[in-house]
Amino acid sequence: MTVSVLVVDDSGFFRKRLTEILTSSGQIRVVGVAANGREGVELAQSLRPDVITMDYEMPVMDGISAVREIMRKNPVPVLMFSSLTYEGARVTLDALEAGAVDFLPKNFEEIARNSSQLQKILIERVLDVARSRPNARAAQAPRPASTPGARPEGATRPVAGKPVAARDQAIPPAQDEPARRSSRKNPARHYSVVAIGTSTGGPVALQRVLTALPASFPAPVVLVQHMPASFTPAFAERLNKLCRIEVRQAEDGDMLRPGLALLAPGGKQMMIENRSGQPRVRILPGDERLNYRPSVDVTFGSLARAFPGKTLGLILTGMGADGREGCRMMKQSGSPIWSQDEKTSVIYGMPMAVAKAGLSDEVLPLDEIGPRLVEGVC
Repeated sequence: MTVSVLVVDDSGFFRKRLTEILTSSGQIRVVGVAANGREGVELAQSLRPDVITMDYEMPVMDGISAVREIMRKNPVPVLMFSSLTYEGARVTLDALEAGAVDFLPKNFEEIARNSSQLQKILIERVLDVARSRPNARAAQAPRPASTPGARPEGATRPVAGKPVAARDQAIPPAQDEPARRSSRKNPARHYSVVAIGTSTGGPVALQRVLTALPASFPAPVVLVQHMPASFTPAFAERLNKLCRIEVRQAEDGDMLRPGLALLAPGGKQMMIENRSGQPRVRILPGDERLNYRPSVDVTFGSLARAFPGKTLGLILTGMGADGREGCRMMKQSGSPIWSQDEKTSVIYGMPMAVAKAGLSDEVLPLDEIGPRLVEGVC
């Protein structure tokens, strides 16, 4: 089956180069090109492409406004092209919130080392995006900042009624709590860590889950999102402004504590060590032999060793199968695994791999995951 693509970009050179690369595959047909967001919205309506590639900075109408219009009128999977700068990251995150499925650097030299690798990456990404579920974006629409799940900028983050602990204060050793029954008749459990892994569609999904957690959430949270190194600082900052728990990019030596979510830095690997009841983050250089940097498998595998039977693992929307083997190790250590369901996943790859391997204790719609964490952990 041929995938039809609409290319929207104000650079004639970029439109021509992208068209040449995509059509060379024999699996993709470029059905139209547009020089600005307004033209893109109009052609999306008339051509009904399977995928749209979108620049973010254009005359007449910018890419984010165009994505919003397209999602409102006729949802189509959109692949954004952006710069790998801090500002580019912020704009791209806005585009993902508006409804875009995924993103790539606009500078081709930042995508690949040679033309054959570039061609492979671009074609595979467009084909993957074509298989996404744009209707799932509605389920992932984040709550506005004025809702109870958000925290005004500058507000404090009390943890269990106390001031936030210092950066080097460790979580106390895991202790059994009296079982409390949830509305689903499942007893609440004490987990030393809640670990969440995700990829495509993950930024919006994580926002949806984390904004449901109270400031007094009693477990540390570890986040692994496939994302470039220049994007994770902006993403952590964004989540921190929206959530009642504290969220920041992890640094080597960070200690886990309740009410704190640590995001693995892009381009590196994050592992958790637990020596003498002092759980610490280890940030390691990204190994070129691993496809994902950060990798969910690496982080989850370290948690299986550091907190056997005491970690709750969650796998959200994403391409591929990263996280499956890490979940297997966690499951073998006695820890439970939850995964997102197909209907609310933008890409049902990572959660499907976990579910098909028989590792999921629960398969949940995105909107239920945050409340289930509150009732099952608090």
